[in-house]
Amino acid sequence: MKDQRRNLLLLAIAAPIIVAVCIFLGGDWKHPASLFAPENSGVLQIRLWRVALGALIGAALAVAGAGCQAVLRNPLAEPFSLGVASGGGLAIAAVFATGAATSRWPLPAAGFAGAMITLAAVYRLARVHGRTAPHTLILAGVACGSLCNSVLMLVVSQSKAEGMHALLWWFLGDLQVYDRTLVLLVAAIMVPVAAAVFARARRLNALLLGDDAAAHLGLHSERERWIALLLAAALTACCVCISGIIGFVGLLVPHTARALCGADHRRMLPAAALLGAIFICIADGLGRTLLYPIEIPVGIFTALAGAPFFLRLLRQRQREIWSGGT
Repeated sequence: MKDQRRNLLLLAIAAPIIVAVCIFLGGDWKHPASLFAPENSGVLQIRLWRVALGALIGAALAVAGAGCQAVLRNPLAEPFSLGVASGGGLAIAAVFATGAATSRWPLPAAGFAGAMITLAAVYRLARVHGRTAPHTLILAGVACGSLCNSVLMLVVSQSKAEGMHALLWWFLGDLQVYDRTLVLLVAAIMVPVAAAVFARARRLNALLLGDDAAAHLGLHSERERWIALLLAAALTACCVCISGIIGFVGLLVPHTARALCGADHRRMLPAAALLGAIFICIADGLGRTLLYPIEIPVGIFTALAGAPFFLRLLRQRQREIWSGGT
């Protein structure tokens, strides 16, 4: 217990430092101080906004993934397994294909709406006699996600060449800030939603024990599951609509947070948020640096960096992580 609290404290201290260092990743700088030169003030502003967005996206995806794993009682669960990202991607592709993207605002609006409609469809399909089982939700999410992906590929294949580069780049994950007002608006939605997830930490602990145990503790499992999934989907939809599809964060980071700070969501959720911010900022920074001047999209980098680590973590520490006390 003391080690877990100490790890959380160390994360809280280290995360802002690591995120700040990521500002200097990318570009051909002779020394870090050159970024603060007057002639580079524009680059500095772009970097500050990009790193801030990366930290926000990473924290939100990690918290959403932790919530999904608790509600679905599945270590392989994440928001994208519910088809949320696929639904948002399909809606954005449709906006591109119809030429309705006359500004930046229709795209995030369509992405958010598509993601939430997909979640509603998944929940409705998985609901039988007023109840939903975790495995049924996952199967319904996989089915809806596959359907959305199929239609998405059809839309892309029939679309004009104009704008396809921007659309494909968005599908690979893009943290470039094009509209600061939009970033602030999304942040204003994500912060209170994440706070609501933190406030339900004890309920997530109970849901992790199963419906019967949660009922003995006085919780309405079905209602709590729906609320938790809605909050996780809202966080994911916000991330998808502004930065595209960045996979693996909600799958990998909660496992690492659980290994460091235990299975109690009162500690694990803050740890996941901090680790998610670190992970995305480092991935984006390295993506800008390794093949400079070529940039590796952050979504590709998170998958390439996260898959081997996750497989190793799952193989060596799965029993230890999921047997941690709450």
